[in-house]
Amino acid sequence: MHNSNDPRVLPVRAGVSPSCVVTPSQGSGLLIDFLASRLPVVDRAGWQARMERGEVVDEHACPVTPDRPFVRGLRIYYYREIDDEACIPFEESVLYRDAHLVVADKPHFLPVVPTGRYLQHTLLVRLKRRLGLEELSPVHRIDRDTAGLVLFSVQRATRGRYQALFRDRAVDKTYEAVAPWRPELSFPLERASRIEESPQFFRMHEVPGEPNSLTRIDVLETAGAWARYRLSPVTGKRHQLRVHMDALGLPLRGDAFYPEVNDPPEGDFSRPLQLLARAIAFTDPVTGGARRFESRRQLEWPVGRGG
Repeated sequence: MHNSNDPRVLPVRAGVSPSCVVTPSQGSGLLIDFLASRLPVVDRAGWQARMERGEVVDEHACPVTPDRPFVRGLRIYYYREIDDEACIPFEESVLYRDAHLVVADKPHFLPVVPTGRYLQHTLLVRLKRRLGLEELSPVHRIDRDTAGLVLFSVQRATRGRYQALFRDRAVDKTYEAVAPWRPELSFPLERASRIEESPQFFRMHEVPGEPNSLTRIDVLETAGAWARYRLSPVTGKRHQLRVHMDALGLPLRGDAFYPEVNDPPEGDFSRPLQLLARAIAFTDPVTGGARRFESRRQLEWPVGRGG
């Protein structure tokens, strides 16, 4: 399943691009039976209602009707909907926009792209609605829990050139974090390790083997038992900064996954992860000019007495 920005199939609606599912090489009956089985979050009656509204089409933009027989290898497009989506009561800001690039400053708790129980309250969908840019697409990601800078490509024609910057590690990324202060550690330091998926859902962990991740870490300032750190990831493994800091005995303040899972209930915004994508710099692959952007957000510093 994936999103499509092809307006010839279904147009972007309220900032949401159509999703796509492909029928398997074996099957029988009706397409509506396949959809109800493959995507049971929408029941058969729900699929029928969508079909009757003309909101389910094939790759040729032909409507998929309730009585249409199963066809192998067919791309079917539809709109993803969430009836009881939770509101994220924090606003993003746009720091920069031109014909090729949008730079957004994301709040904590807001996912970058639609996932799980979030659709309208995602950075991508909000920006599509706000800016009217149907082809907008992120060229990199940061965690929902992390605040700060996210770069978006405005048009398909130049998207690959911006994506290549991240693939080729031609981007200088700087984060800030608040974590415990350990005076016995000598800074600046580097953490290199092998990070892989943990058996525990959604977590990563360090394992023996050749390193596939590298982070440079320095101290910006200290205050009592806490310190504010500058983190410079050379690689981009999922949860890399959180895993590396935890491995050093410096778990990030407000982290709901490391060192142990302590995920707050939905709607509890009282413990934002103290991690901020502060700055990003690169040579623009389209204009050739030097680019540097900096978040206007701030972490909770110094840490209050109650912390």
